[in-house]
Amino acid sequence: MEKTTKKANGLALLPFVLFLALFLSGFPMVTAVLFACVMAFFYGKGKISDKFSVFARGVADEGVIIMLMIFALSGAFSAVATAMGGRDAVVNLGLSLVPTQFLVAGCFVIAMLMSTACGTSMGTIAAITPIAVGVAQKGGLDMLILLGAVAGGAMFGDNLSMISDTTIAAARGQGVEMKDKFRLNFLIALPAAVITLVLLCIFGRPDTVVAMGDLSYNLIKVIPYVAVLALALLGMDVMLVMAIGIGAAGLVGLLTGAFTLTDFAGSIWSGITDMDQSFYLAVLIAGLAEMVKEQGGIEWLIVSMQKIMKSNKSAQLSIAALVGLADAAITNNTVAIIVANPIAKDVSRQYDIDPRRTASLLDLFSCVVQGIIPHGGQTLLACTLAAAYGVTATPIDLIPYMWYPMLLGIFGVISVFVPYADGLCRRDPWNWEYDCAESNAAEKKARLAGETAQS
Repeated sequence: MEKTTKKANGLALLPFVLFLALFLSGFPMVTAVLFACVMAFFYGKGKISDKFSVFARGVADEGVIIMLMIFALSGAFSAVATAMGGRDAVVNLGLSLVPTQFLVAGCFVIAMLMSTACGTSMGTIAAITPIAVGVAQKGGLDMLILLGAVAGGAMFGDNLSMISDTTIAAARGQGVEMKDKFRLNFLIALPAAVITLVLLCIFGRPDTVVAMGDLSYNLIKVIPYVAVLALALLGMDVMLVMAIGIGAAGLVGLLTGAFTLTDFAGSIWSGITDMDQSFYLAVLIAGLAEMVKEQGGIEWLIVSMQKIMKSNKSAQLSIAALVGLADAAITNNTVAIIVANPIAKDVSRQYDIDPRRTASLLDLFSCVVQGIIPHGGQTLLACTLAAAYGVTATPIDLIPYMWYPMLLGIFGVISVFVPYADGLCRRDPWNWEYDCAESNAAEKKARLAGETAQS
């Protein structure tokens, strides 16, 4: 266990408190963080220039820079694939394969697959809900169960997708490979998804069977999504995967006449700019966290948490609670992960928690809380879209039917006490000296030796 050396100072956390207070009072999220950064610059002793050096050190962290690049490529792929009709093709393909009597369970599976391929829970809900609700009204389905199935399935991919911003933030923030985090999370998510599917098959059957109408699709438009998912799972570098995905989606769009070359370029730019909030938040929070850490704020929080952290397992639960509380306050699981990352990283070192496990906990429990809070974007969007079809449902009404996020949280807690998902960590343990998996330690040692020799 690594011992901390910085002097604990709880007052150094005041910028974070200001950030939450401003955001909850209605300030735009980026503006709230910006004001918090200003406060951090004027808090405590020292020159402003020295504090800016600390801020820049946090922003210039290799993990932050890589995260920003992946955000940009992920946004570009999502925009290009949507523009060429890929998102609609995925939805229609899935619905065309589902028997109407299993529509609710089918919508859950389609939402799982689409959100995993596309990396967005909000986009998945927006695409599937209007189609599903229209058919459900004719078939006499329980609308709340249906909405819970769609929103729950969307959270499956939000937690697992290789191009989801939560996966990117959690994995890069802890310095681990995204495919490793995926493997841990998948083993926790799978039983929760299976049980949810069984429940939906039992309780979601329609009163009558109706036709779903025109569900035409072009199979070639699904290929870029399949390629991205397959290449990422095979272990290819995620930035290369995203570049290939953008190229494949662009080629499909050009060949099918979905857009022109100019439109293709415009979609790339549009996708990148759509990630601007995530960009600014990642930069500002990384710098803010480094300043708070320099002033002893992170150390104070860890010392306070140590009162309940008596072991590796209680430390894991504390990380889960930390990111969950952050998400409940911020209502954005990506930002909650970014906020919790530096604290979780220090706790991992002190309590010998494999960083791959930490990344899994951060992503998993942020998605659990995001899926069951009534003020979360996913439940709000599902209810808003349903209202357009005359279905009256509030997020409070929907929460009891968010079965998947609830089960995911249960299995997440079980996995702490019964580490059935940690086979990867046992087979290839973490090397704390070189801060990487043991299988990569020799390569990293040689690289560091070469860099030292060159300098």
